[in-house]
Amino acid sequence: MAYAGEFVCVFGASGSGKSTLMNLLAGLDLPDSGEIRVGGRDVGRLDESGRARLRLETVGVVFQDHNLLEELTAAENVALPSEASGADPEAAREEAVRQLARVGLSGLEGRYPHQLSGGQRQRVGIARALTGQRAILLADEPTGSLDSAASTDLFALIRTLCDEGLLAIVFSHDHDCRRFADTLYEMTDGRLTAS
Repeated sequence: MAYAGEFVCVFGASGSGKSTLMNLLAGLDLPDSGEIRVGGRDVGRLDESGRARLRLETVGVVFQDHNLLEELTAAENVALPSEASGADPEAAREEAVRQLARVGLSGLEGRYPHQLSGGQRQRVGIARALTGQRAILLADEPTGSLDSAASTDLFALIRTLCDEGLLAIVFSHDHDCRRFADTLYEMTDGRLTAS
């Protein structure tokens, strides 16, 4: 069980099952057996629409490859979830600007992904994952393509967001993740153990 304000690191080698676990928590995949509860809801019992709503309202997901749309600016990428949930476009843009400031990207709202560094692109992905007051951030190898300085900066940002009340579960093989986490789990061959 994880709580608001907690930074959880699920540490393990590539192929250990970290991405599978994250996809189950996000409702991107369904469990074959057992129960997965996120925000008080049994993810396995939700239909596709319910799982999409879970991601739109409660759980933001960040992947190693930032998954930003290259033809949209940083602010437009961040505004997408709000617009998808029916928010007024102007309100969605205002929230995007606030979320970009929250992750340290004030003044870069109009830049396109190719105009941003790898670390900045990941921060845009985090800002997008936080729109709509989502309380849970799931991040799959968010520092996988970053150098060590940018990786440390990104983990420090996630730590700060957790200190503000966000629950972050970061799936990583980066040893630096351990330094910032409150709780550490190790994933080996699909098995999760407290570390």
